[in-house]
Amino acid sequence: MTKQAQAVAAWLQARLMTGGRERGDMVGWVLITVMTAALVAVLWAVLGPQLRQLLEDALNRARGSIPS
Repeated sequence: MTKQAQAVAAWLQARLMTGGRERGDMVGWVLITVMTAALVAVLWAVLGPQLRQLLEDALNRARGSIPS
């Protein structure tokens, strides 16, 4: 049996043993989610006032009013 055929056979056996459910890398996704939330929290804490002013200026320009 060639290596490719062995790999296909191993994949098929694993697929049949799990009932076709693909579990994925749950720990990896949790880590990515936690790191993203931490990054957003840090950026928000550091840049919060600047982001607020940027948003207010953009909304004022969209409404046609002059920022004070």
